[in-house]
Amino acid sequence: MSTAHDTDGFVTVRDFFRWAVSRFNAADLAYGHGTDNAVDEAAFIVLEALRLPVDRLDPFLDARLTPAERARLASIVDARVTTRKPAPYLVGAAYIQGVRFRSDERALIPRSFIGEMLSDGSLGPEAAGLIPDFEAVESALDIGTGSGCLAILAARLFPNARVDAVDISASALDLAALNVADHRLGGRITLFQGDLFAPLGNSRYDVIIANPPYVDAEAMSDLPPEFRHEPQDALAAGADGLDIVRRILAEAAGHLTPGGGLLCEVGRDGPALEAAYPGVDFLWLDSEVSSGEVFWLSAEALRPLADDKGTRRTQPGSNSP
Repeated sequence: MSTAHDTDGFVTVRDFFRWAVSRFNAADLAYGHGTDNAVDEAAFIVLEALRLPVDRLDPFLDARLTPAERARLASIVDARVTTRKPAPYLVGAAYIQGVRFRSDERALIPRSFIGEMLSDGSLGPEAAGLIPDFEAVESALDIGTGSGCLAILAARLFPNARVDAVDISASALDLAALNVADHRLGGRITLFQGDLFAPLGNSRYDVIIANPPYVDAEAMSDLPPEFRHEPQDALAAGADGLDIVRRILAEAAGHLTPGGGLLCEVGRDGPALEAAYPGVDFLWLDSEVSSGEVFWLSAEALRPLADDKGTRRTQPGSNSP
């Protein structure tokens, strides 16, 4: 436990950054909500708490802090260690590919390999070629939108598309609405409360995006404290982690336009998914930091699964948040 004496004499960003790294290393924290080590975590907290650019620490290291700024940093660093809350919940923000989103305990902290793909052009004609013309996409759907981050990134990538976003949680949608307003996309993004496709009627989309719960029961039982601060029903997906994915595969074809496709994240459940659907030709996509954790299926490939109704079962697999 820290005391006020811990930070007596601290006056610069460098002082607090160095202290935070030491405390985080000593506490053996778990990461995975935007950073993966103590140094990056400390830099993110210090910079975001001071509302400075989160990718530029060096220019600010010798900046002198006001008493109020020193008190805020001391409080947040202490809370990170003593409560094990993830950093984005403590500072109220998270980033995907440099895009800032509000973050609090109403929804999962924004993070997704799909977010990278919606930001770096890897789906377009110069890379995977799955979407030949971003401007030609007229409609997109984000299933399980949470904070709204992927819906917002989709609206940015597809400038002419209307984007629908669904979540079963009313409180998550309240947070999503704030993020949509922050990005001034209220005229293009519509939020729906409901279970997967249920509130959408017969609507069809050129692209469906899904980052559903996919953590299996074994991994849920071993979650580090940081991940237990997040909504657990947004992580847990049954014994093998595929309960929600199976339902999406069974229903997606009925909501895609001809030539459309589904982009879905399943973490480390890829082998279990392929074992459950041996006749399906999943196209696995890599991001800068992941391999084989996101798949694409065309509307045509999904059509034979439309009668499956999510009833398939797989061998128990493993997954992590």
